[in-house]
Formats: sequence, C-alpha cells, structure tokens
Amino acid sequence: MGLISGADAQLMCAGGQAAPLAGGLLAFTHGKLVSPDKAGRQRTSIHPIGELIAAAAETADPEAVRACLARLVEPTHPYVDTVISGPSGRPLVMGVLNVTPDSFSDGGDYADTDTAIAHGRALHAAGADLIDVGGESTRPSATPVTVEAEICRVMPVVTALAGEEIPVSIDTRRAAVMDEAIAAGATVVNDVSALQFDPAALDVVAASAASVILMHMQGAPETMQAAPHYDDVVLDVYAALARRVAACEAAGIDRSRICVDPGIGFGKTVAHNMALISALGTFHGLGCAVAIGVSRKSFIDAVAGTTQPKDRLAGSLAAMLTALDQGAQIVRVHDVAKTVQAVALWREAQMAP
Repeated sequence: MGLISGADAQLMCAGGQAAPLAGGLLAFTHGKLVSPDKAGRQRTSIHPIGELIAAAAETADPEAVRACLARLVEPTHPYVDTVISGPSGRPLVMGVLNVTPDSFSDGGDYADTDTAIAHGRALHAAGADLIDVGGESTRPSATPVTVEAEICRVMPVVTALAGEEIPVSIDTRRAAVMDEAIAAGATVVNDVSALQFDPAALDVVAASAASVILMHMQGAPETMQAAPHYDDVVLDVYAALARRVAACEAAGIDRSRICVDPGIGFGKTVAHNMALISALGTFHGLGCAVAIGVSRKSFIDAVAGTTQPKDRLAGSLAAMLTALDQGAQIVRVHDVAKTVQAVALWREAQMAP
C-alpha cells in the first residue's frame, strides 16, 4: 500500500519511510496486515512501514509475517535473467501466439504453421521479449484437445522460433508438450493449471532448466465461469499460489525459476478481476516474479461496453498499466507494439525526478 516511485521513493527508502517493492522502481510506505491474532480472531490493520515488524508481534505467526515482508522487498530479477539474456531493468512483454482454431480473441488467425511462425517473428521484431506459443484454447467453455493434436500444432512453431534464438515459452497444461517444447528450446513453461493438471508436469519442469509461470484458475476451463466464489479473492488466490510455489520447491524447482499469475478471467467475476489487478502488489509477498494477462479479456467489455475482443486495446492498456503500477514484471499481451510503447512511457515516468 502507499506505492510511490521516482526520486521520492529513493529518498523515502533511504530514510526508512518506505521499502522497495521487489527491488524495483516502486516502493511502499504502508502495509496491510490480514492475519489471525493470538486469540484466533481475524484482524485487518494498516501500518506505516516502520511499524509493520512491531505489529507482526501481535499476530498468531509473527515469523511468517516477517518472512513475507522480507520477500516483498527482495529483488526478483533473477527470474527475468533466466527468460531473456541479461537483466532488462523493465517489465517484460510476452507476446501471445495462439496456434489454435478457437482461441477467444484470434482463434484461427495463426492456425497455419507458416503464418504462426511469421507472426512470432513479427511479435519479436515489434519488441516482445518472449513469445508464448499455445496449442489449446483455455477460454471459458473450451473443449480440451488431445496431447497429439497439441504437439502437432505447437512443435513446428516452437522449433522454428527457438532455432532463430527468439525466446519462447510454451503455454500448456500437459507434461508431454512441456517436455518436447523444452527439448526444442523453450525456456519457460506457462501453465494455467499451475502444474496441477498433469501429474507428471512438476517432474518435467524440475528436471529441466526451464522457468515456470504458475497461474491460478478456479475449476477447469469448461466450467470455471459457472459460479466463481471466494471468501476474499486476493487472500484466497494468494494462498492457492503459495501452495503451488511450495509444491514446486518441494519438487526441486527453485523459487528464482518461479513466476506467479493471479489468472485474470479464469474462474473470476468482473469484481474479482478488478480486485486482483488493484492489489497485484500483494503477490510479491510470495517471493516470485509476478505476471499478469489482461489483454482483450471479457471483463473489459463488462466494464467499458466494448463488443469484439480486438476492439479492447484501450481497456487492455489501461488494465496493464494499473498492473505495472502494482509492480508486475511480465505482461502477456496480443498487441505487442502498442504495449511496448506504453511500457516505455510508463517506465520513463516512474524514473522521472
């Protein structure tokens, strides 16, 4: 809470009035404690940065609060270093490449292999740091495809792009697809099920040098939007991702290789999505890089009254910039060139004296 940037952030951090958020351009002056007290009652309180440690002593688990606070300020740039060559010093732009006939925003546009490869090259040329290749739509009510069909769709594209030293991530829930894509040069696994859909997925990622993006999804694509419910969407999604980070670490995947994504639109209402975007900085408490995908999603339609996914650019950029103001390090987008421009202006503004 109380996020600031620029010279003010540096001065206040130096004076102990603020702390850096994930070692980046932003800093926070206050924190919200949501925790059971020693009597077991749930308490919510807001404190200046200098009083957070003292306030932690009144919670049921002071050490857990202190550890979370330490993770909030630790740099998570080692994850970025594993995705592209060398530290970028800015948020990364992940370009969406759906090699599918039925994705919600561009289904069929790049189903042809040659067209998909050409589009991947164009996204990279436009400034995408990473090309996210997916062969199965996970939009609401989507029907799963066979692993054979998915491999047939994505592997020629992954092989071609990685062979040209274009950084590639593989957007899949299936261990066999992950394994083949990593062998072909993919450096990141982006799994909407947070490595839960396929029992072999954890071992495949652990045995590789690939990084992973763990996304939160309530339910499955076929039914996730039927009646999503949370007691507190931010805390519930945070807890679910914390469990997945712990499972990854237990399997041998170091935290520096893990990125978390709250899963906008995946088993969430419009109100849930907006709450997660506005509180995204909370997820730095997991000690991982934070990614988010808001591009062209239907909540923009619900808020702003657009109709077609490709008409949602302005809303996509507004939501993305809000996420950057919360310290997002990776943004997954369809409109790469315009996003790169927006990120450049956002970063320049954050660095202004």
